Amino acid sequence: MSSLMRKAVLSDRDLPQKWYNIVSDFKNPPQPMYHPATGKPATPEQMAVLFPMEILKQEMSSERWIEIPDEVQDILKLYRPSPLQRAVALEKALETPAKIFYKWEGVSPAGSHKVNTAIPQAYYNKKEGTKRIATETGAGQWGSSLSLAGSLFGIDVKVYMVKISYEQKPYRRMLMETWGGKVVASPSMETKAGRDALAANPNSMGSLGLAISEAVEDAAGRDDTKYALGSVLNHVCLHQTIIGLETKKQLEMFDVEADVVIGCHGGGSNFAGLAFPFIGDKLTKGKKTQIIAVEPSSCPTLTRGTYAFDFGDVAGMTPIMKMYTLGHDFMPPGIHAGGLRYHGASPLVSQLLHEGLLEARSVDQLPSFEAAVQFARTEGFLPAPESSHAIRAAIDEALECKKTGQSKNIVFNLSGHGHFDLTSYEKYFKGELQDYPLPESDLRASLKGLPKI
Repeated sequence: MSSLMRKAVLSDRDLPQKWYNIVSDFKNPPQPMYHPATGKPATPEQMAVLFPMEILKQEMSSERWIEIPDEVQDILKLYRPSPLQRAVALEKALETPAKIFYKWEGVSPAGSHKVNTAIPQAYYNKKEGTKRIATETGAGQWGSSLSLAGSLFGIDVKVYMVKISYEQKPYRRMLMETWGGKVVASPSMETKAGRDALAANPNSMGSLGLAISEAVEDAAGRDDTKYALGSVLNHVCLHQTIIGLETKKQLEMFDVEADVVIGCHGGGSNFAGLAFPFIGDKLTKGKKTQIIAVEPSSCPTLTRGTYAFDFGDVAGMTPIMKMYTLGHDFMPPGIHAGGLRYHGASPLVSQLLHEGLLEARSVDQLPSFEAAVQFARTEGFLPAPESSHAIRAAIDEALECKKTGQSKNIVFNLSGHGHFDLTSYEKYFKGELQDYPLPESDLRASLKGLPKI
């Protein structure tokens, strides 16, 4: 292939037919989830109040390959396989010997990678007779994706949207409503968790952990409703591996192997989706690929959190999981990368980090926007603020190659577009954004409430 080839595009026939379950290649089995009431390992029967049984089977599976149903593949083919593009213009601007590639997930109808798991989750719910799904959303990509999936499968969707994002990103809300989603700002008056939060702080900006509490309470209180999560859990990471599986095929078209693989990290879904197939090669083939998870300095779960058991939500209604956490009581500042404002991390990502198979970095808000603007002005696509963290790290790696003269193949996940985030860009251009370093005292305080397992 030409050294200046810009895009590797697969056909419908190349869509992966199976998801990759990295648990099958773990050297040490993952810790079980613990039931919040009993403190004992949660059984599928206990979890069935929230999730359809097929999702629970995937959540607890150690089978390496899990079939993607034909009905799911048919819908995924609306936008998949997504392109892998070489950032030739960005490379030139940076004057780097590195080659930079980005997996472009913004081509989905909802504009992000989240659709990759929304479709199968809605499908399995539909098969088991679910009439309604309750969920949360941060920046709105997940709520948009599940609203889309609900409309395709005839399922009602209720979305508890973190209040700061509800106010910052009105067009995300409108997109959800266009697809039939019912959206409320969280904390809301519709649940006990929401009312308690508002009683404690009437001006609460909300958090993903709090919105999860509301959605779980909603689902647990109705026979016709299940809960769906867009990140963190094993089955979500599983569905997202379609990203990395495609990327490996596309790198073969470029006739290169990845030296560095980068994804932004909030709960872990888009990072896991790209990285897990590459980490699988590290586990089974001895590959030396550098894997980097990039998070905001204001919500530094992987870089400053504690590896411990914790709830996935503020109210302590979710299962207790072993993960890197800032404490379920952590209330992050209102940064514009709303999808990364989560106190915990995927248990699978957490274990891989703990065992040294990946590394984590944190970056501030302003350098991330600077990287996003540089990317947009060279490559043309406007990144979501979440994705800008991965771009920042990719640019930093490329600049390091410029210093050393070393050529590396750098691959990152451009997990979504920023078309509904223009108010954030406006604030950046006006100089109204700021960095939010997390004080050590706040971190120590939020970690005091960890459950004992």
